[in-house]
Amino acid sequence: MGQQTVTRGRTTARRQAGPQPATRARHWLRDHGLAVTMFGAFLIFLALQSLFGWQTHNDELVQAGVRPEGYLDYLGTGHFAEAVFENWESEFLQMGAYVLLTVYLVQRGSAESKPDPDQDRPGDNPVKAKSNSPWPVRAGGLLLALYRNSLSIALFLLFGASFVLHLVSGTAEYNEQQALETGAPPITAWQFLGSSEFWFQSMQNWQSEFLAVGTLIVLSVFLRQHGSPESKPVNTPHRETGA
Repeated sequence: MGQQTVTRGRTTARRQAGPQPATRARHWLRDHGLAVTMFGAFLIFLALQSLFGWQTHNDELVQAGVRPEGYLDYLGTGHFAEAVFENWESEFLQMGAYVLLTVYLVQRGSAESKPDPDQDRPGDNPVKAKSNSPWPVRAGGLLLALYRNSLSIALFLLFGASFVLHLVSGTAEYNEQQALETGAPPITAWQFLGSSEFWFQSMQNWQSEFLAVGTLIVLSVFLRQHGSPESKPVNTPHRETGA
């Protein structure tokens, strides 16, 4: 009888202590698996980009009769930074524009579109705070106004930061290439901004990003992926728009 009481006491203590660390880790991974996988893939591909870029850059240096750079030195070059930030720039522009445009525009039948162009327009329906609402909602006023648009604001700020970093690193890379190839004097970031080279780099990424999103919008009208929130249910008619 005493042993049973001790056993029940230990079981009760374990329950009160909550889930074990291994269980908590599994639950955390289950709840955040999509973000972990996406950012994990990002880090892997960024590392691979840096390795292949380092090899490519050193090949160019050897051909120009210049001593190759070490890997850590390469990570601080315009060659690496420009390649990274010109792609980030286009990604954040595309996502910011997409988030903002879906407020006002619809695509009939697409899973990426609101059903009604007048649904949830900004300012139509006052936001009613709940006890568990995010604190800017409960605060109201200017904080609420900013929070209502915080996703697009954040994406466009990231676009702006990436644009500037692309410009700065692109200027450094352009000057290095010119010095290796022609011995031309360096130019300023402002001069590089006005060059066709800078805008060629930007446009080749911008056009591909908007093509990808436009393709997803149209294909989701007719095609399905069972279980994905980016797709309408398999038995939904083509003309029925997503939620």
